[in-house]
Amino acid sequence: MIQQIKKAAVLGSGVMGSGIAAHLANIGIPTLLLDIVPRELTDAEKAKGLTLEDKQVRNKISEAGKQKLLKQKPAPLTSKKNIALIEAGNFEDDMERLKEVDWIIEVVVENLDVKKEVFSKVDQYRRLGSIVSSNTSGISVEAMAEGRSEDFRKHFLGTHFFNPPRYLKLLEVIPTSATDAKVLTYMKEFGEDVLGKGVVEAKDTPNFIANRIGTYGLLVTVQEMLKGGYSVGEVDSITGPLIGRPSSATFRTLDVVGLDTFAHVAKNVYDQVEGKEKDVFEIPDFIQKMLDKGWLGSKSGQGFFLKQGKEILELDPETLEYGPRKKLKTQAVELAKQQKGTVNKMKALVYADDCAGKLLWNVLSPALLYSAELFGEIADDIVAIDEAMKWGFGWQMGPFETWDAIGVEQSVEKMKSEGAEIPLWIQEMIDNGIHSFYKEEEGNLYFYSNGEYQQMKQNMKVINLKQIKQQKGVIKKNTGASLIDLGDDVAILEFHSKSNAIGLDIIQMINFSIDEVEKNYKGLVISNQGKNFCVGANIGMMLMEAQDDNFYELDMVIRQFQNAMMKIKYSSKPVVAAPFGMTLGGGAEVCLSAAHIQASSETYMGLVEAGVGLIPGGAGNKSLYLKHLAGLPAGVTFDLQNVANKVFETIAMAKVSTSGAEARDNNFLGAADGISINGDHLIYDAKQAVLSLADRGYRAPARSQFPVVGETGYAALLLGAQAMHLSGYISDHDLKIAKELAYVIAGGKVPHGTVVDEQYMLDLEREAFLRLIAEPKSQQRMQHMLLKGKPLRN
Repeated sequence: MIQQIKKAAVLGSGVMGSGIAAHLANIGIPTLLLDIVPRELTDAEKAKGLTLEDKQVRNKISEAGKQKLLKQKPAPLTSKKNIALIEAGNFEDDMERLKEVDWIIEVVVENLDVKKEVFSKVDQYRRLGSIVSSNTSGISVEAMAEGRSEDFRKHFLGTHFFNPPRYLKLLEVIPTSATDAKVLTYMKEFGEDVLGKGVVEAKDTPNFIANRIGTYGLLVTVQEMLKGGYSVGEVDSITGPLIGRPSSATFRTLDVVGLDTFAHVAKNVYDQVEGKEKDVFEIPDFIQKMLDKGWLGSKSGQGFFLKQGKEILELDPETLEYGPRKKLKTQAVELAKQQKGTVNKMKALVYADDCAGKLLWNVLSPALLYSAELFGEIADDIVAIDEAMKWGFGWQMGPFETWDAIGVEQSVEKMKSEGAEIPLWIQEMIDNGIHSFYKEEEGNLYFYSNGEYQQMKQNMKVINLKQIKQQKGVIKKNTGASLIDLGDDVAILEFHSKSNAIGLDIIQMINFSIDEVEKNYKGLVISNQGKNFCVGANIGMMLMEAQDDNFYELDMVIRQFQNAMMKIKYSSKPVVAAPFGMTLGGGAEVCLSAAHIQASSETYMGLVEAGVGLIPGGAGNKSLYLKHLAGLPAGVTFDLQNVANKVFETIAMAKVSTSGAEARDNNFLGAADGISINGDHLIYDAKQAVLSLADRGYRAPARSQFPVVGETGYAALLLGAQAMHLSGYISDHDLKIAKELAYVIAGGKVPHGTVVDEQYMLDLEREAFLRLIAEPKSQQRMQHMLLKGKPLRN
């Protein structure tokens, strides 16, 4: 039995295969990427004198798949450096190298005969004990293993990634009857802990779990649109965020997925089922016409939607012509928008007696019943089905959670009144007085299974702050944040203001938390479980103060923010920041002040204040400068000006990392900081980092003194900005911001190499911040960001 996957091979270098190779490279696993050998030379290759025997030609298909990773958006690689871990090869020259790898993943065309031929070769060359899997989206995994050796079959299973593999959380693991139980357990744990996936065990049925239910739901929605005479845009306007689904809703989702892919997945079920289910999976005529025309969605430039200039047009399914996008506006929709939380929004809509309510009910009701009918066939419990839909399709609530949200008993009565057949196990559940699929007692979650509730198994690495607060309460809270006992003598400071923006309430809680932790705990984690870690300081509050000329108050606020950052940095107990998602401005400053950063792999970190006409005011300039200095090799002579240039460019250009790995490339993270691949494990990993630091006898760092580039460096920093200004690339106000930023980073009017302390730099930063916030054009930028959500270049 294999103990660790250290090297992998991916067979097939298309979008999915190369994407899986990229995901493996992102987590540090060297990967062979193999594909077929070309049978013909291109004219360009002939002109170069190449032959079909040249390695450059023989590997060109897999090499092209590898190189496309550098250009794709969203980026499959968390850092472009990771591409060095992917090695291109081919099926004829490199199959013997499968002996080198611990995991072989097949990602060739969705054709059983082709896959069986590939696995026949794999069986010849793999070493005993290596794991083999297929990324099939629905072909029988059992059938693929037929005729293979005993050791192959023991180590074979399905591992269905969702596209794009870096971003979509779901990994469906599908064992065969011959799969060794230890192999299945290992791959489930590896999928969660190393690949960072939400792993669901599925049964070997057509399209497994998520694609089976998701495709059914999409097709039911298409059919209801045609039956009810709704438009594409009208359907999308109520089947997206309003009901806890992605903003791409129904038809934009189909455009993103690609109509060809969608049709293939639908046909896979259509060919294997009978009766009413088969009818649902038949592709409507107008979609077939779209396929014939090559209107495949985003990949072809048009599908259900077509962008013309700044306008997005929607397709009329009857005429196949494009027109203005419509939205469904009814009293129920407006009422739903006023409700707080998805559950209340959905309740307001689903039982409404208007066209929006009828549409939603008519697409939701069949999907819920279908999920219940498939229970036991596609998965052994309702949790697997719910999690598959949340992780694979981005639903906020799975089918059974949705059923609970709208009321099981009320909805079943309505279904019956319309002549729907209720699955026997659902009716028995209601008859036995059980009216919800899930329940919560004393902070523990339970799900309905086989006539009774079972407690949900909870991975110790998945920490639920809401659950902890229900069980233990909080140490202290205010409107902006809560201090919570995480257990094991570690506390966590959870931000929960709007967008987790930092205001005086959070500053107050930072100060209290450090004091409390220094007295009673081993250390502190700063994180939360909102949409983003922190989008920055509360610019609305600052703008109001600036417009009222309350600069004394602003000065006090900035001082308090800076002091709080220094309190984090010089705490006698370790403070670990655990950022994820948007970690901007003040959020980045909190992280830069911490003893250790444990970032999610999907962390988008940057000091973006220039976008609102300011510079960082909470120690960000100084902290990033120190982070750059700390990252330099010890004992090596370095160019101080080069360090200042990099910090200036990062802040002036408001650079935001596209991943945790890129945050490290940009020096927001140091070599010792950690990255959690599985976002669900982030707080656990941060807690372990606190305990590790504490157990090693953590001591607060010595007060920093460091050299700056001074007046000559200031002039050098401005050269590039002035050139861009003269060329018309930046405005007068951009140049003014650049001058203030350069002055701070250079350390003011001092000779090159002068050693300064942190308070000196903080004073420079605060004074520059206050000068800029007093500028009308900076206030215009702040106002525009608050109103439009994007920067103004005035």
